[in-house]
Amino acid sequence: MFRYMLVASAVLACAYGAATYNQEAGAYITKIGSDIQPEGNYNYQYETSNGIAAQESGIGGNHANGGFSWYSPEGELVQISYVADENGYQPQGALLPTPPPIPAAILRSLEYIRTHPQYVEQEYRRPALKKVFG
Repeated sequence: MFRYMLVASAVLACAYGAATYNQEAGAYITKIGSDIQPEGNYNYQYETSNGIAAQESGIGGNHANGGFSWYSPEGELVQISYVADENGYQPQGALLPTPPPIPAAILRSLEYIRTHPQYVEQEYRRPALKKVFG
């Protein structure tokens, strides 16, 4: 049941996104398919008349991989692929932001810390009571 809701919500989300552009409000689904196995394996895919497409396959609740694409207002094809597993959702695509490079001074500092172990002060221990009073 959850898988059907996932497919339905994905289709509705794409339909809503398409409706935000007036010229694409009349978009319709041109291709759709899904296969759900009793042991938990599933896959689905769909395409719309305005160029939105998505597909996913996986094992319910454990692992999924797929992707989606659409055309930007400038007419460029935008594609995102992803894996979702025990390490979380991991998208990849040219549109996604990337972190800035780590400055050289920080890299040198990290290397220094790695190669020079820190001095660990020994913990102060009180003498056992027997030895003091015995």
